Amino acid sequence: MQSETQLEQKFMAAKTALSLSDGQVIEGYASRFGEMDQSGDVVLRGAYAASLAALQARGGKVKMLWQHDPAQPIGVWDDVREDDHGLWVKGRLLVETRRGAEAAALIAAGAIDGLSIGYRTKCASKGDKGERRLSEVELWEVSLVTFPMLPSARVTGKAAGDPVLDALQDMAGILAQARRQMTQR
Repeated sequence: MQSETQLEQKFMAAKTALSLSDGQVIEGYASRFGEMDQSGDVVLRGAYAASLAALQARGGKVKMLWQHDPAQPIGVWDDVREDDHGLWVKGRLLVETRRGAEAAALIAAGAIDGLSIGYRTKCASKGDKGERRLSEVELWEVSLVTFPMLPSARVTGKAAGDPVLDALQDMAGILAQARRQMTQR
C-alpha cells in the first residue's frame, strides 16, 4: 500500500499473539525476513540496518501509530532492532491518551494483534518468482493494525494489572457478550 507521500505500508500478522505486559508494554515482530507478504514483497535480512543507524545517529525514533494514521500516535517504541528473524519492536502504549487506552484494551481482549510498518523503499530487486525483494528500506513508523499484510507480524506478549485497563477489558467483554446475544435472536 502506498500513500501520496510515497510512504509504503506493510501490514503483518504474527504467528504468535501481540504481547501486552504491565498494562502498557507491547512487543512483537513488525516484519519477518524471507516471508512473502500478501502483496508479493519479501524483506531481506539487513534491510532496516542503515535506516535504524541513521535514526539513532540523529537521535530520532521510529513512531508508534494507530492504523498508520500520523495524527494518532499511541505510544513509543523503546527498542526497534533487527535480529535473525526480522524487525523486533518493544514499546509502551500511552494509556493516558484515549486511543492508547483503547489500543491496550483491544490488545488485552484479543481483538487486535497486528503490526505493520510504514517505510520508503531504498533498494529492491525482482526475485525468481516475481516477488519484490526489499534489501534496503527507510523505516518511518510501526503501527498497531487490525489486518496486517504479513500474517506473521503480530504482538507477542501481553499482561494485565492496570485498573483502567482491567475496566476497559471488562467493558469489551460485556459488549462482546451483548453482540453475541443480539446475533442469536
